Amino acid sequence: MSSGEYAIRITRRAEKDIAKLTPKLKAKLYDILTEVIAKNPFQGKKLLGDLTGSYSHRLSYKDRIVYSIDPKGKIVYIERAATHYGE
Repeated sequence: MSSGEYAIRITRRAEKDIAKLTPKLKAKLYDILTEVIAKNPFQGKKLLGDLTGSYSHRLSYKDRIVYSIDPKGKIVYIERAATHYGE
């Protein structure tokens, strides 16, 4: 990663979500993490309610990547990578 990019950390809960994704969605997730979120995490959608302080990025029609940002440490914590419409 270049010095301008954020490090990506994946929580246990997100790891479980990722394990359930299809290989195609896993590849898309990797591309989004490395090409979009690591470069400019603040372009995601700011979330409200219980998830205030977190951001969301669309992975597929029904799946979202939910993450929080540590701007001082330049770290993005991936919290979820799953549907928000129920299972």
